[in-house]
Amino acid sequence: MAAVQWRSRGRNYDAELQRCHLEASPVEFGDYHPLKPIMVTDTKTRRGARKGSTSSSSSSSSSVPPDPLSSMLDGTDPLSMFAAASASETPAVSHSSSAGDLGRKRREKEEEAVGPDFEHWSSKRGEILARFTTTEKLSINLFMGSDRGKALSPGTSAVSEKVRTRLEELDDLEEGSQRELLNLSQQDYANRIEELNQSLKEAWSSDQKVKALKIVIQCSKLLSDTSVIQFYPSKFVLITDILDTFGRLVFDRILTMCSDPRPLPDCFTVDEVNDTAKETCLNWFFKIASIRELLPRLYVEAAILKCNRFLNKSGIQETLPRLTAMIRGIGDPLVAAYARAYLCRVGMEVAPHLKDSLNRNFFDLLGTFRQISGESIQNQLVVQRVEVPEYLTLYSPAINWILQCIAYRAPESLLTEMMERCKTLGNNALLLNSVMRAFRPEFVAARATDFIGMIKDCDESGFPKHLLFGSLGRSLACADPPESERLTILNEAWKVVTKVRSPQDYINCAEIWVEFTCRHFTKREVNTVLADIIKHLTPDRAFEDAYLQLQSVIRKILTYFHDFSVLFSMERFLPFLDMFQKDSVRVEVCKSIMEVFIKHQVELTRDPVILNAMLHICKTMHDSVNALTLEDEKRSLALLIIGFIRMVSFGRDFEQQLSFCVEARATFCNLEPVLMQLIHTVNQLAMETRRVMRGSHSRKTAAFVRACAAYSFITIPSLSSIFSRLSLYLLSGQVALANQCLSQADAFLKASVSLLPEVPRSISVEGKLRSSESFLLDFINNFLATLLVVPDHPEHGVLYLVRGLLNMVQDYTWEDNSDAKVRVYVSALPLLAAMSQETYLYSIPKVDSNETLYGGDPKFLSEINKLCETLVGQILDHLKVLGRDESARRQGALAFSLFGVLLAHGDLRNNKLSQLSVNLWNLSHKHGHCETRISVRTLEYIKHQTQQPDMAHLSDAVQRLALQSRT
Repeated sequence: MAAVQWRSRGRNYDAELQRCHLEASPVEFGDYHPLKPIMVTDTKTRRGARKGSTSSSSSSSSSVPPDPLSSMLDGTDPLSMFAAASASETPAVSHSSSAGDLGRKRREKEEEAVGPDFEHWSSKRGEILARFTTTEKLSINLFMGSDRGKALSPGTSAVSEKVRTRLEELDDLEEGSQRELLNLSQQDYANRIEELNQSLKEAWSSDQKVKALKIVIQCSKLLSDTSVIQFYPSKFVLITDILDTFGRLVFDRILTMCSDPRPLPDCFTVDEVNDTAKETCLNWFFKIASIRELLPRLYVEAAILKCNRFLNKSGIQETLPRLTAMIRGIGDPLVAAYARAYLCRVGMEVAPHLKDSLNRNFFDLLGTFRQISGESIQNQLVVQRVEVPEYLTLYSPAINWILQCIAYRAPESLLTEMMERCKTLGNNALLLNSVMRAFRPEFVAARATDFIGMIKDCDESGFPKHLLFGSLGRSLACADPPESERLTILNEAWKVVTKVRSPQDYINCAEIWVEFTCRHFTKREVNTVLADIIKHLTPDRAFEDAYLQLQSVIRKILTYFHDFSVLFSMERFLPFLDMFQKDSVRVEVCKSIMEVFIKHQVELTRDPVILNAMLHICKTMHDSVNALTLEDEKRSLALLIIGFIRMVSFGRDFEQQLSFCVEARATFCNLEPVLMQLIHTVNQLAMETRRVMRGSHSRKTAAFVRACAAYSFITIPSLSSIFSRLSLYLLSGQVALANQCLSQADAFLKASVSLLPEVPRSISVEGKLRSSESFLLDFINNFLATLLVVPDHPEHGVLYLVRGLLNMVQDYTWEDNSDAKVRVYVSALPLLAAMSQETYLYSIPKVDSNETLYGGDPKFLSEINKLCETLVGQILDHLKVLGRDESARRQGALAFSLFGVLLAHGDLRNNKLSQLSVNLWNLSHKHGHCETRISVRTLEYIKHQTQQPDMAHLSDAVQRLALQSRT
């Protein structure tokens, strides 16, 4: 080690930078330039031409260099080849393709009748099942199959015998073939229906078609049972699922019979259906026609209505009016209403363009309303103890669906006709409600005043008026009424809403009208609505049962009010937030407010109203954090609070900004990312102060930036992440140094050095343990780069920070078989070499670095050289150890790194250093582990450097550097 005598190479950084500049070459205006727009011309391949030759459809006199991407395509690109192929095939369009185009157009025309804007039945299914429930006990007749239901083998009897046998099987519902299950709960009933659905599929798959039909007939009969009337809509949903399954199975079965030898197209015609399929289809309709009871015969035939397509063109068009007329024979108005709903549902699937049958269905339905007041229905309601308003709501799903089908893409005149019919029926509230929900919101909004007049004339006892106003409000939330009528509409609606006594009914309706109020009025009206909601929901803590509706109110207000100074100036907004007493709900509401604030608050703010309110909201989120809070939730909350902090700015009032950060630190002490953001904010504040003062601080600003440094120095130790502390200590030290706070910078840097022994050998990164070595090396390299501009402390000796860092590195417990410590030594050599220059590579304005303090003092340079010699000696000792341990690859890599340092920073005019560099080169290439490409480029660089006057001495060394082949 004593044989190594380090001497740093003198550097002229300005001259080196000048040599590194690219040579500028003039470009004439007419020359080709890579950024010049490229003219694309259509090219066609010359038939029979040699490969790669093309003829352009347009000629150009200027020669443009070939595009390197196009040259890889041998003259043609894939898109041009496809275009050429399609062009060559165009004349060969056959008659069958023309027919296919016509069929496709016809199919597209049919599909136009029901588009994506139509709300399908499947979207309503879950809502009906959840809404219409019961605690009463239910009963069901469960089918018990017999072997007689199995299909006969072909050829065992004549066709007439088959038909007679199957008709007998349909009548075979004697005792023993079915079993009545009593006292079922609602869930048990649903499970039994699902079992029947599975039995249907199993019977069908095992070719027991008659058994499958029996199951469907039996399920259809259940729809005549209204013994538990409150459950009837849900029963309808469950059983029609089985009917839909049956209809799909029958249709697919017949379609399969038509698929020989090739499958039918989607828009097939009757002429394309073979005789076997037609006979099978006809057989199914004959079987269903033999069902004696009206209701199952009606439902089962409606389920396979689509199969009429196999028999004749007008089958569906003829069948729908007949089935509509059959429903008139059903005595119970509720059962008839749902039968009509099912027929409309099937009709919209198979023939949505046949609106006449839908209209006839609806008009028949209107005729049954007078039955509701009849003696039989009233007696039934008395027996089941069901009030008339509750009974009327049972009709809602059926009437809503029928009207939705009628109103779909209907002209505005139809709504006028419907309103007249409602008036004829004495403004039946149930019907009026369905009309407002079915027609397009634009049509309803244009007649909002007329609807309000009709609602006033409705009978309050039959159907509550607040529900009617709720339906009207939904339409007005989607479409705007005439501007002159808006205030009148709101006043008339709110007169009814505010009189609703039930808190739940009140908030359900008020929530709908909040959107109309926010959409068309100012904060004054919205504030009045909020005050009314608080008044209704505060007694008996009724708000605890209305959190979902209250959250919806907040969302609607935030949708239309993005100016938070206006929002928080509403007197009742914060009291409204206080109604969210449940912690989880309150946090969700605060998060939604913060998300809107971050998204829409464009300008920085210092408004005290906004700041106080947002601090309150952020504190609510912060205080919800506890030991059980998930890390993802903490991260989410922290990001929202950070977004708020970034939007706060007091302009040139830097002291007020610092006071805000002090308050925020006390408020958000449990969220580390927020504390880190506050430290960054304060550092940024100090740098902004430096910018304003142009680097020359006054006594006041100097005290202020020292206060900023003190803030960071106090806050950083509270962080648990050690690498966060290290990086922030270093960053804050750099900021303090830039602001000429030398003692504060010194304290930050010493704190980071003293923290190094605490760095664990492994850390958790995204839930996985990883070695901390790479992170630590990155930090140390950044720290070393900072030390170049840090002046030595007058009381601590020469290079005390560098020595302190190297001592910590020496004492740190590194991983086994690691070269990290020695790599730090290698990284320290460029720093020490840079410190020995007369002029440093970079400096901080108004901060005297060691170049000024020592002024090239020989003792200072001697200390640097001694330290370098010590480091080189340590590195060489480690290389010897690696040689003994047979770690050739690590030895070669480390030797090459040290060679690069000597080449760039060492004075190779010193013979010993020059010989050491040659030895390191040979050692790195000894076992062939060094990359040849890098070695070649290094040699080229050295040869290039020898051309410089002050680097001529490298010519002797480069002759001794040889490339060795890998072994």
